[in-house]
Amino acid sequence: MTESRRPSRGHRGGPRPDAGTARAGAAGRDSKRPNTRPRQPKRPDGAGVDRARLAARDVLRAVRERDAYANLVLPALLRERGLDGRDAALATELTYGACRAQGLLDAVIASGAGRPVDEIDGPLLDVLRLGAYQLLRTRISPHAAVDTSVDLVRTEFGGGRAGFVNAVLRRVAERTEDEWVAELAPDASRDPIGHLAFRYAHPLWIAQAFADALGAGAGELEQVLAADDARPAVHLVARPGEISAEELALITGGEVGPYSPYAVHLDGGDPGKLDAVREGLAAVQDEGSQLVARALTLAPVTGADGGRWLDLCAGPGGKAALLGALADIEGARVDAVEPAAHRADLVRKTTRGLPVDVHVADGRDPGLEPGFDRILVDAPCTGLGALRRRPEARWRRRPEDVTGLVALQRELLASAISLLRPGGVVLYSTCSPHLSETVAVVADAVRRHGVQPLDTREFVPGVPDLGDGPGVQLWPHRHGTDAMFMAALRKPD
Repeated sequence: MTESRRPSRGHRGGPRPDAGTARAGAAGRDSKRPNTRPRQPKRPDGAGVDRARLAARDVLRAVRERDAYANLVLPALLRERGLDGRDAALATELTYGACRAQGLLDAVIASGAGRPVDEIDGPLLDVLRLGAYQLLRTRISPHAAVDTSVDLVRTEFGGGRAGFVNAVLRRVAERTEDEWVAELAPDASRDPIGHLAFRYAHPLWIAQAFADALGAGAGELEQVLAADDARPAVHLVARPGEISAEELALITGGEVGPYSPYAVHLDGGDPGKLDAVREGLAAVQDEGSQLVARALTLAPVTGADGGRWLDLCAGPGGKAALLGALADIEGARVDAVEPAAHRADLVRKTTRGLPVDVHVADGRDPGLEPGFDRILVDAPCTGLGALRRRPEARWRRRPEDVTGLVALQRELLASAISLLRPGGVVLYSTCSPHLSETVAVVADAVRRHGVQPLDTREFVPGVPDLGDGPGVQLWPHRHGTDAMFMAALRKPD
């Protein structure tokens, strides 16, 4: 970022006026502020404003209005508008940062505006979130953060609403993030989890779920939330049999991952522009997901492996592709099941040239012949373990989502067990550490279906701090991966 670091600001005491007073006060102070611009006529949307911030604003609007996914909308928008280099980096930082910090930003904005955020027009709220993020969590100067935000509103709505945004952001700028947290967060001594959830911009129920999953390690909750609130590195998977991780790191300028033999880490950039990715030699995949697919191949089956493998929840195809590449080496073949036709097409595209047969079917009753040696059930889940990569997801999920997903997870695992041959292995995984979605589902399967839990830690060799077993829980603060859970179960002979 090119703007200079803002000077530290001390706490300014005194009561804050409500929104109406703030607007009136801002109007009354216009002649005294050297950086206040004269009223300008409304201009076409986007004319004369910062392109990076305009892109970030438009992604935030798509997320709010259409429930879009920021990590899907932003790359396409950057390419469409020809933004690269510093502009693309700034747009990415502002978009993902504002999405992650939304809960904290909204509390600060509500305090500065004197009204709840649901009483603020959506297009103005998008810009306020963007401006507040710049003020509280970047080195961008307050002058640049406020003025560019005001410009975004003025070009679309004129001076009246721009004055409101100007007044609110100036109130936000009166305190640092730490000062706002001290004022607005729950008291740390009485509600330590609530305090940490506010500081690191997580809904309380998610922070509580993390604490429950950590168990004896609950003292690490702040580290988990901090890691979850940070920008993640890009993880690539080198396709086995085509290129090694060492070769991929050399040609991409990345570093070999610490745990998966196929992982390469990049500091950033658009991986879609890499030759290795475009040529199918590599793909974007979190190292934790790579470990899940590999663990299925390392778990011992009773008797000979007949080479019938199954990915019961295959879309969009990342794990199916890695399994397919490993199956190609081992002389096996993978059936991949996906109920949505468009996602099944993605699986076909991702696994092209590999021994993978894609079926459009419901994994609970896929119509396949039983007798599989190895089955992966990477079940649909809340996705709480990948919030750092899906920045808006933490504010979309609700505690009540868990119940329906757990029912689906149990049915999918039961289906997999019925398709497994005696002595075969099923690996159940979720990208969530929520106990209801992980150990509870596995315990239910053991009780209902008599499968034998295996010590899954043995199938992720070289990975430390995996707990007491028999399942494996990865964590971003411990392993640098998404918070993946996995448990291997063998069907009795």
